[in-house]
Amino acid sequence: MIIVLESHVTKDSPVFAELMAFLNNKPGITVRVHEEVGALMTLTEIYLIGDTSAFDKTEIEALPGVERVVSIEEEYRILGRHRDDRRPTGFEYNGVRFSQDTLNVFAGLCAVDNPTHVEEMMKALAANGQVCTRMGAYKPRTNPYSFQGHGASCLPWVFDLAGKYGIRVIAMEITHDAHIDEIRTALQQTGAPTGVMLQIGTRNTQNFELLKIAGRQSEFPVLLKRGFGITLEESLNAAEYIASEGNRNVVFGLRGMKTNMGDPHRNMVDFAHVPVVKRLTRMPVCIDPSHSVGSRDRGPDGILDIQQVTAQAVISGANMVLVDFHPHPQKALVDGPQALLLTELPYFLEDIAIARDAYERRVKAAAAFQARQQASRG
Repeated sequence: MIIVLESHVTKDSPVFAELMAFLNNKPGITVRVHEEVGALMTLTEIYLIGDTSAFDKTEIEALPGVERVVSIEEEYRILGRHRDDRRPTGFEYNGVRFSQDTLNVFAGLCAVDNPTHVEEMMKALAANGQVCTRMGAYKPRTNPYSFQGHGASCLPWVFDLAGKYGIRVIAMEITHDAHIDEIRTALQQTGAPTGVMLQIGTRNTQNFELLKIAGRQSEFPVLLKRGFGITLEESLNAAEYIASEGNRNVVFGLRGMKTNMGDPHRNMVDFAHVPVVKRLTRMPVCIDPSHSVGSRDRGPDGILDIQQVTAQAVISGANMVLVDFHPHPQKALVDGPQALLLTELPYFLEDIAIARDAYERRVKAAAAFQARQQASRG
């Protein structure tokens, strides 16, 4: 059960103290408080964890300071889209809005290699009106002898360059709790010229201790990629691990499933689950076409497979695109064969805009159809 308080009620309010005293007297219930900080106001929510079946919802809604009560009957208690749940579906971070209604493109280097390439990438993004990117400093690899990323040593100049070109959010994979501290320290040392969205990759989707650690900090939002060999339900529960520790600013990433049934693509593209995740949860949904396709192959129509699967996801309502670009793919230290060229960036963004326009037109058509159906019944 979730209790949503009226907007004027804060943790310091006498009304809040009275409500907490009432709830703390209920046996077998753990109370957890979450604050949703927005640009204009802070909304306070109280999560009741335990057996709430005996609770009278009407009684609680009648208490001073309570706006409404959300009954939870399904999984994903915090991130789930529950039947009577009208809470917002997103969050704002460093001036960028992430929700189930927005679309942000994170084009960038799968692995940071040198300052020259990073600056070329940032400059191209700024020239095309983009404020987000991906930059891999820590790279978990299947082969222990492959390049593992520059780590903390590259963070200061990556962040400085991001600030120089107005990049607001960098998606950056972490594999250890120490990486969060290194990112935080580097941001502080450089004067916080940008922001970081912590990315938990497919290999760590069920690294529950890392999920908990990412959830206990609220400074950085988290992009959680679906595990490549587990079910969607298991991956969504991994996202719930993060939220259950306090950080519910989570984006769910689809990156393809590990199976040879996806051949010749690198992974079986799972972007049909975009609307499924949006229906089951309130999380924005990210897609990673680069690691799903894994090549620069194109069809007889001249369109790259990476573009095709991106458009399929965007036209289904995807909210974020994480895609590999590189100024010189032949020199890339990781995944060069699948990286798009900087000269292709304007066209790639144009193609996304076409798909997004089609999605918005489909949404309007669906609303109009539902209105006609209601009118005919009424």
